[in-house]
Amino acid sequence: MATLAQFDLMREITLAGLPLPVTVRPATPLTDDELMLFSRRNQGYRIERNAEGELEIMSPSGGDGSRWESRVIRDLDVWAEQNGGASFSSNGGFHLPDGSVLSPDAAWISEARWNALSKDERSRFPPLCPDFLIEILSASDSRAVLEKKMLAWIANGAQLAWMIDPYASTMSIYRPGRMPELLERPDSVEADEVVPGFRLSTRLLWDE
Repeated sequence: MATLAQFDLMREITLAGLPLPVTVRPATPLTDDELMLFSRRNQGYRIERNAEGELEIMSPSGGDGSRWESRVIRDLDVWAEQNGGASFSSNGGFHLPDGSVLSPDAAWISEARWNALSKDERSRFPPLCPDFLIEILSASDSRAVLEKKMLAWIANGAQLAWMIDPYASTMSIYRPGRMPELLERPDSVEADEVVPGFRLSTRLLWDE
């Protein structure tokens, strides 16, 4: 784990050449504004802040991962246009109740919850947890780490969360108060009442 002495060093370090993923522990946790600034200065990397104030820095998605992510975002966005609410890509971070700032690969928030935020809150890291989200395991991800992240989403208020593992051809479904449900090579998956009628075709993920 890399450790930085002070935030000023964040202005000087470069992520180029670092073995990713890497966890960085600043002497003082970054504020949301500082995290946003640091992320802008290091565009192309996925940077999250965990509940302990550590920065988890990940490499950009590879070609396959980017295609899978694009497909999922497209389907969720089309559903949101037809049914309401706000959908988000992996570029959006959310400030969760435990203090972390995490970015799912795709997410959806109900119209009422989104409209309750101020314009300033919407322009920053929205201070809420998505109602529904999807995470896709990438080649550089640890499955155990992503499973822990899925539990964090649920603990922070997500009502439904899907974890797609294209390499094992599985989907894990997380819901509050229930054990994860594992599906093996499903052709498609339909969501429950959180996003009623949303169906994601997954067959192509396993066949590529």
